[in-house]
Amino acid sequence: MMTAHSSNWRLVDTGARTAVENIAIDSALLKAKASLQTPNTLHFLQYSPPAALVGHFQSVGQEIREDFCQQRGIEIQRRLTGGGALYFDCSHLGWEIIASRAEFGVRPDQLTRQICAGVVSGLKLLGIDAAFRPRNDIEVNGKKISGTGGVFEDGAFLFQGTLLVDLDVESMVKALRIPTEKLSAKGLSSIKDRVTSVNNELPDLPSLKQIKNAITAGFREALGVTFTPGGLTPAEERLVQRYERKHSKRSWIHLVSDPPDEHQVLRSAIKAEGGLIRAAVSVDVKRRRLKYCLINGDFFISPKRTILDLEAVLKDIPVASADDVIFDFFQERVPVTMGVDAAEFQAAIAAALRKMDLPAFGIPLGEANSLFTINGSFAEVAGTCSVLLLPYCAKLPDCDFRTVDGCDMCGKCSVGDAYAMAAAKGLEVISIHNYEHLRETLGACRQSGVSSFIGCCCEAFFIRHQEAFIEAGMPAALIDIENDTCYQLKSEAKAYAGKFENQTELKLNLLSKVLENVGDKS
Repeated sequence: MMTAHSSNWRLVDTGARTAVENIAIDSALLKAKASLQTPNTLHFLQYSPPAALVGHFQSVGQEIREDFCQQRGIEIQRRLTGGGALYFDCSHLGWEIIASRAEFGVRPDQLTRQICAGVVSGLKLLGIDAAFRPRNDIEVNGKKISGTGGVFEDGAFLFQGTLLVDLDVESMVKALRIPTEKLSAKGLSSIKDRVTSVNNELPDLPSLKQIKNAITAGFREALGVTFTPGGLTPAEERLVQRYERKHSKRSWIHLVSDPPDEHQVLRSAIKAEGGLIRAAVSVDVKRRRLKYCLINGDFFISPKRTILDLEAVLKDIPVASADDVIFDFFQERVPVTMGVDAAEFQAAIAAALRKMDLPAFGIPLGEANSLFTINGSFAEVAGTCSVLLLPYCAKLPDCDFRTVDGCDMCGKCSVGDAYAMAAAKGLEVISIHNYEHLRETLGACRQSGVSSFIGCCCEAFFIRHQEAFIEAGMPAALIDIENDTCYQLKSEAKAYAGKFENQTELKLNLLSKVLENVGDKS
């Protein structure tokens, strides 16, 4: 237990406020403490209406779905603290410690652990077996129940956290640009596997007053202090009014405005012997940092929390160190797996991170998740490519060329444009009629000395048949297609036999950018 010098602290509960009011109160409390005007303080707060809050150094455009927030009346604000974006509604309880740095006298990582101990103790009083998870989360059975962050000003600090009393996963995921799988049911389920709430952990939800009392008692035990209820001082109230004017301005909310490709979520999918591994990584392109990632799939690994711990150690690290971090993690933990190991997870993360290099080839990161490479880098494919493979399903259903090779370039579908683009680059175009024809074509290309190829297929087909592309041994770049595919319509059997009746669309804009690089061996 740590004992701070000041044993008598103030307890302030400002209730449910708007986003701008809460951020202004944070600023006022920190400023007043830095000026030695107020005692150390435990502060409880809530947000009403709901709010999407970016970290102090984040871009709203990169972290928040502004259209969704505007439609739902979700306020957008910028926090004083760093870290990732948060969704905060009235079912979440905010807690904050505003205190003197000198009285704690510890490094930031130690400070985080010691303060989180107060919330951990409080949750245990409620009957929830919580624990601190480095670097700054509080978890229950591997699931996050409270995230935290802090900021320093002169000799004072504000350290805050969000306790999930209840949880609206769908609103959170849609308000924030969380790297889920296209906001699908599977993506929402993936988030639910990573977070929990007081309501989920207890048979009966305690009242908000009971929860606050328990957290207060937990801090009393962890910090060795007493609390006296109080309100904001007149000086703090004046500061709040001043900061409200500042924090309501667009210049504050959009303080950071990165170019579109500065922060992106990049995705990959690797088919391993033990199953599919999907990775979605959020990257800071300018600083070459992996901000955070989500890993899921149909593989087996035990204990189950291994993936959550792996995601935790991959948070906010240099891109160049990802392989080493994953290797060291598996060396230390030695989890039980079947058909997957460190190498497969390294490959999944690396496949996503390699997409950071695509802008150098004129391909914006906004389109990177529609491009998949296999057996080599994009540069290797572009430098030696001589063949373009196109799916028959992109041709008109009643086209004479639907199930045979060739195209009369009538202009009625996207395939004709693709043929013209390929001809301009001197590429041979082959229409793939069914799955067996694909395997035969890949084998023939390999036998005839084709060095690399470009193809168009849906992501689901690429994932399902990675082995065929890998076995072909040729570097390839595959471009996703649009409209309802056979996988979306549950018509895979028809498609494999060459009898799929719907028409898909080639992504001609992306194909054009890819073909611009053909022949460039630099």
